Amino acid sequence: MSDTIASVKLTEAQATRNASIQKRGFKTPDLIIFAPRGIYHGLFIELKTKTPYKRDGTLLENAHLKAQEETIQNLRNLGYYADFKWDLQDAVKLIDWYLNLKTNED
Repeated sequence: MSDTIASVKLTEAQATRNASIQKRGFKTPDLIIFAPRGIYHGLFIELKTKTPYKRDGTLLENAHLKAQEETIQNLRNLGYYADFKWDLQDAVKLIDWYLNLKTNED
């Protein structure tokens, strides 16, 4: 599943409805794989065009990024693999690694 709504302009009524049904502060990651693998319940990737981190490894000062990082941490706490990716090849490698983890049925 991927976030296909991100680049779509919602009408005012759609945006109001969307805001009313989403948990406050939850930022749905862009790519979601619901298949459990290894110790994880699923894979969530927030795709970026460039790194969301400063050179020292801390997150850039941005309220939207902060909310996304909070969501990623909440997902991790629930047993999901969740992370930011900004390089296409890194994202592909992560997906490949994740899908090749053993399942409970293997």
